[in-house]
Amino acid sequence: MTVIELLIAGFVLIFGMLAVMGLLMVAVGNNGRSKIDSTATMLDQAVVEQISAQLAGGGPGSITDCNGVGTVWTIDTTSGTPPNGWGAQLSGSAINFAGNPPAGSFMNYVECNGNVQTTYDVRWNVQTMSANGTYLVTVGARPKGGLPTRFAFSIPVNMRVLVGGQ
Repeated sequence: MTVIELLIAGFVLIFGMLAVMGLLMVAVGNNGRSKIDSTATMLDQAVVEQISAQLAGGGPGSITDCNGVGTVWTIDTTSGTPPNGWGAQLSGSAINFAGNPPAGSFMNYVECNGNVQTTYDVRWNVQTMSANGTYLVTVGARPKGGLPTRFAFSIPVNMRVLVGGQ
């Protein structure tokens, strides 16, 4: 009788541990997706800040990828005054990631984390809202190819900010 009880207890313990392992795998996957979304949000914010500084006359803006030792990406808002829709194409109120954006309105930002590199497609659009210097800046970022399949469904992060004006 004791041997049968031990077999049943072992069987229950094994299935319980397998369930806990499944939960841990889901938690690790969700943590990775959260990291990708957080990085895309921080990139959006950095680009918005650089564009805002340029539109306010603060000089050339740039962002250096790979922890400050990689490519220096210059954010161009000097291709004339930003007309309505200057930059990457919009799809409603979000960046449209289809096709190639105009030069100076995108970057392929590389994030380095040890030996792991993740590339983000970052695009922006600047629209003139009023003659007194108010602009609507839309920035979008998304991971670009090469992601493990468990992260492949990460959606783009978009920000819209009014800059300038009185």
